[in-house]
Amino acid sequence: MTAVLPSLALALLCLLQARAEVPVQPGFNAEKFAGTWHVAAAVSNCSVFLKMKDGMKSSIAAISFTPEGNLAMKLVWPLLDRCQEFELLFQQSGQAGHYVAAQEKRDLCVMETDYSHYAIVHEFQENGPEPSTALQLLTREQDVSPQLLQKFKELIPTVGLTKDMLAILPKSGECQEDQCTKAIR
Repeated sequence: MTAVLPSLALALLCLLQARAEVPVQPGFNAEKFAGTWHVAAAVSNCSVFLKMKDGMKSSIAAISFTPEGNLAMKLVWPLLDRCQEFELLFQQSGQAGHYVAAQEKRDLCVMETDYSHYAIVHEFQENGPEPSTALQLLTREQDVSPQLLQKFKELIPTVGLTKDMLAILPKSGECQEDQCTKAIR
């Protein structure tokens, strides 16, 4: 047992260092980032995601900011028989574009965005037995260009994930923007 503790501590230290190296969009502008986004692609080492990824479809995320600067995210995911809604609140971390949800032990960084077409968001979660990392490609429209998808794929190994964990989410006629708007009111 005593030999395992130093190894565990070293592994956790490496994990924390890897997480700290995630870049954040320089000069992040929350006002420009707010609005409706489509989740066009995602990659994660989360076991639940990996089991479901082949049957997933594009979802919608509505992002807004509280007067205190916290990020509120409302997601609508199409499931087999309904649209599932999720609400998340991330507190400002002190660095623009970096947010934390202490209760869920989540860390969210907007790595890159042009605000009008795409955003790449990194999420790290320590909740549960295994920490998980995720990268999402958000787009303002459901269509994603091959060049943007290639750019996203090139980032996958930089956050410790592999391309076999990738789900390119097909467009869905379910849970569309008007349904998302109704769901987030």
